[in-house]
Amino acid sequence: MDSVVKTKIRCAYAGLRPSEQKAADYFLNYSGRINDLRMEDASAQIHVSQPTIMRFVKALGYHGFKDFKYALLQDDIMGRSEERKEGDIELYGFRLSSRDRLEDIPGKIIATSGQMLEETLKSLQMRSYKRAVEAILNAENIVLYSVENSVCTANDLMTKLTYLGINCRMYGDYYLQSVSASNLTRKDLAIGISYSGYSRDTVEVMRLAKKSGATTLVLTNFENAVIAKYADILLCASNRQFLYGDTIFSRISQLALVDMLYAGVLNQNYDILSKKLNKNSKIVSERAYNEEENL
Repeated sequence: MDSVVKTKIRCAYAGLRPSEQKAADYFLNYSGRINDLRMEDASAQIHVSQPTIMRFVKALGYHGFKDFKYALLQDDIMGRSEERKEGDIELYGFRLSSRDRLEDIPGKIIATSGQMLEETLKSLQMRSYKRAVEAILNAENIVLYSVENSVCTANDLMTKLTYLGINCRMYGDYYLQSVSASNLTRKDLAIGISYSGYSRDTVEVMRLAKKSGATTLVLTNFENAVIAKYADILLCASNRQFLYGDTIFSRISQLALVDMLYAGVLNQNYDILSKKLNKNSKIVSERAYNEEENL
């Protein structure tokens, strides 16, 4: 269960100075005994000054380091003494139940979403990202494969690439996915999107695509997942796994990867693709009502 202190840190993280964010990262990942925690030791390990740590704890609303340490102790005691109650749901690091206050949920959702985006950036391998952008630009045809919760992510990527005038498509039926994957060539790019990396249908069609000789790009959360075996290029959003409910956040990291790819492709061929984007955006805008029309 995510503690009160950690939730406060994540909510405040974006507004902290870079040096204070180093302190935030340290305390978010601290696994030692709270009783042994000393500001001078933390300062030395983080490589920031003690005044920086003081600014950090005051930014969270604590009067000083002793007050902050006491709050950590309370969280530690609560975490160790609280038994899991029937009906609780684990949501990527915090527990949700009917006992939660409704007004606390928005903050938990935003803090957790921000945490996932930070982990996505940390997990991103720049070499793989550049290769992915290059593969999209060089592909003769692009086919996207996904199931269930990842379909909306695949559809978002297909829409964005279509706006850029790039030839791409996707199929909702497993049999059509399999047939299309079997017919790909070395000039084509197969993109498999799977949050867990263990969705049988997506894994199987990516295996077929790789066997056909197509370049394979995989977007997933876990680099050691089964689907990674069939990836020429692998983009991982994170490596954290929780027992229940984390799929409600899966689209956040996946959609971030989609936007990175879209912006990267546009950036690398800006003169040509920006003109196509403007032309295609105009087609869509012409189908919208204007203010002068009577509805």
